[in-house]
Amino acid sequence: VLGEYGMAHFSDKEKSQGKDYCIFFNSQWARLPQDLNKASRLQIHDLTASVLCSPSEVPEGGFTNRILMVLRGNCTFYEKVRLAQINGARGLLIVSRDRLTPPVGNRSQYEEIDIPVALLSYTDMLDISKTFGKGGEVALYAPNEPVLDYNMVIIFLMAVGTVAIGGYWAGSRDIKKRYMKHKRDDSTEKQDEETVDVTPIMIGVFVVMCCSMLVLLYYFYDQLVYMIIGIFCMAASIGLYSCLSPFVRRIPFGKCRIPENNLPYCHKRPQVRMLLLSVFCVGVSLTWGVFRNEDQWAWVLQDTLGIAFCLYMLKTIRLPTFKACTLLLVVLFVYDVFFVVITPFFTSSGESIMVEVAAGPSDSSTHEKVRAHWGVLYSSFPPFLVMLTILCHVLPQLPMVLKVPRLNSSPLALCDRPFSLLGFGDILVPGQLVVYCHRFDIQMQSSRIYFVACTIAYGIGLLITFVALAMMEMGQPALLYLVPCTLLTSLAVALWRRELPMFWTGSGFAVNTSLI
Repeated sequence: VLGEYGMAHFSDKEKSQGKDYCIFFNSQWARLPQDLNKASRLQIHDLTASVLCSPSEVPEGGFTNRILMVLRGNCTFYEKVRLAQINGARGLLIVSRDRLTPPVGNRSQYEEIDIPVALLSYTDMLDISKTFGKGGEVALYAPNEPVLDYNMVIIFLMAVGTVAIGGYWAGSRDIKKRYMKHKRDDSTEKQDEETVDVTPIMIGVFVVMCCSMLVLLYYFYDQLVYMIIGIFCMAASIGLYSCLSPFVRRIPFGKCRIPENNLPYCHKRPQVRMLLLSVFCVGVSLTWGVFRNEDQWAWVLQDTLGIAFCLYMLKTIRLPTFKACTLLLVVLFVYDVFFVVITPFFTSSGESIMVEVAAGPSDSSTHEKVRAHWGVLYSSFPPFLVMLTILCHVLPQLPMVLKVPRLNSSPLALCDRPFSLLGFGDILVPGQLVVYCHRFDIQMQSSRIYFVACTIAYGIGLLITFVALAMMEMGQPALLYLVPCTLLTSLAVALWRRELPMFWTGSGFAVNTSLI
């Protein structure tokens, strides 16, 4: 049974302004008007001291022309709504302490009942009692929700921009490192950061760890939440430092080094400007960690740190051949689709394991419903990045996402989707193929045709993901669309240029490297 989100507009009889609260209803009982002005404003009858499971709980006089509010209890929805309807109620709000689920019945029950039935969260009920007391009025309605929100444009630009900049930066840096090897400068400030070539064994180990972590989070969600936040803060600080350090080194001030000491990191006597940059990056991450629940502005810090982390990963991790790219993307393609599409057939709730973990288990104290575009990413070194990348894949509503608040004025933004999200993996996995394409372009002197084509294909795949999200109205495994778009486009360019053998094995790199 598919439930629908609607709004319960509560107001005081003496005041014109009121407040909207999210409700979850089943339109097979009764439909709700789409416009608040067309909804009937009726007095609320607070019977939350009762569960309304027997006639003895009905007060004398019934509920004539009122909307009744009761606790969930152990009886069926039909028993509750039938008692409410025969005693004159015009609607029924059922307060639930658990996750909101559709109020279900059978066909004959739907035909018998003609008043709306909706679930309301216990937290909202407490706020209603505090704000409006016992004598408020309520109107139930279900406004139309825009198919796509304008924040999708922002997410699209951030994702494509990160892939394009990261691919260009990582590719150029790698090629420069190869050709300037004979001029290597061993100074602390100019040493190139280490890169990690991904092997098939690493890919296999990563997928196994991903599956294991996903299952652990399915059962031990609350116990792992704060560990995830701590790991993200650490990795984001490193990523932000890596992105800002080239610009800080151009500043003509603060070149002097700190005195000799035995402190960690400081024993190498870093320049004052680099030390201050480190403090700044750690401070930004800690600020986000402390104020991460501030919905008005914390998402800006999260996106900034997330983009910096993605850029760092794109230039640190690399795939040496198109064969490795294909293996990684196809394996994660299957993984993504399996855990989003197939696992609902095996879980008791009917939800996919990925969705359950992303939203938080229904009994979790941190449960939060979101609209997410599922994604994955990978890493292999150092150890804390291994843990972070696995968590990035399986927890898209926690720190490891690009997060933008909804920009439309729909009241339904109060419900389960105040933000639209894109997992880092939806950037990093295709982004590694973009990096490889740029490296191959430079080696083959092909005017960056592979890089541009793959970047455009990524953007098209992301647009297809958004369209699928709007049409199906459910979270999508983004790699289902991104992997075919990027892989097939790269393959087509290689075939068209008759360079597939070199593109597949990366032999162009070997030929040019031998000249050094």
